Amino acid sequence: MRGARLALVLAAVVSVATGTAAAATNYAQESLDRYFRIEYQVEPNAARPVVSGYVYNMHPGLPADRMQLAIEALDASGKVVGTSSTWIPGGVPAGNRGYFSAPVVPAASYRVQVLFFDWGKGGGSN
Repeated sequence: MRGARLALVLAAVVSVATGTAAAATNYAQESLDRYFRIEYQVEPNAARPVVSGYVYNMHPGLPADRMQLAIEALDASGKVVGTSSTWIPGGVPAGNRGYFSAPVVPAASYRVQVLFFDWGKGGGSN
């Protein structure tokens, strides 16, 4: 009886883990480049520099909801010396752009990449 319960618990754990893995989608940055283009600039500030710009959603029919960006601060050799993240308020509509702005640590340069997003529901504009 104990063996049967253990097998049942293990089957439940495997089924939950499999369902969770199937629901999560991972994208390589290279594959995201066909859907998103990021333009940004660094604005000097007395307290901390600010990286701000736009993410362009080039997908013709799907909005990108709950989008989060990773901002890496790089030294002169390209080594990461700091990281931060920011959200795109309201997401990025299909075929449109979304604005972002975030304070960052001082660095020689920055790299901004999509960290996370969900494809929203397609359809007409509101």
